[in-house]
Amino acid sequence: MLRHCRSYPPSRNMEKSELRKHIRQLKRQYTAEQLREQSVPIMERLLRVPQFSAAKTVLMYYSLDDEVYTHDAIDTLLNSGKTVLLPAVIGDGLMELHSYTGHDSLRQGAFGIMEPVGDTFTDFKDIEAVAVPGMAFDKEGNRLGRGKGYYDRLLPKLTSATLIGVAFPFQKFNSIPAEPHDIKMDMVL
Repeated sequence: MLRHCRSYPPSRNMEKSELRKHIRQLKRQYTAEQLREQSVPIMERLLRVPQFSAAKTVLMYYSLDDEVYTHDAIDTLLNSGKTVLLPAVIGDGLMELHSYTGHDSLRQGAFGIMEPVGDTFTDFKDIEAVAVPGMAFDKEGNRLGRGKGYYDRLLPKLTSATLIGVAFPFQKFNSIPAEPHDIKMDMVL
């Protein structure tokens, strides 16, 4: 169920690094406040996705200034009684998941990202829905990350979860470079 919004199609030969650079340029056209405003309807839609609203255990990401803003949605999910997990970087290309229990359970981690310090979560089969950030997504559910491979290593472990790509409209393309081993999103908001 991919909804295709406005698209800025790259040329067929645009490499992943060029596409990342292009997206960074597009993001710079907006203030942090404008991006946060654009995030509101995206997060409202995410919270209404049936697989997400029915899930008992969800994996979110604690957004950076240039990503779809998730902080309020994370608290909404926690206050609704869900188990909310957030990733924490533990090494080069490696993340582990921790329970989020509120703002006081966060500390600044790698790359300036706020990360949880709660219990480590390893029951991947219990994760029912995941909000996945990315630099770009396409109509087929392909995702382009920031290039470090963190989600590429994590997503294959989440075999029971609905994967929901989260992006601004200018991050959606008709087609992006993808490898056969890349994990596709079930939907992109």
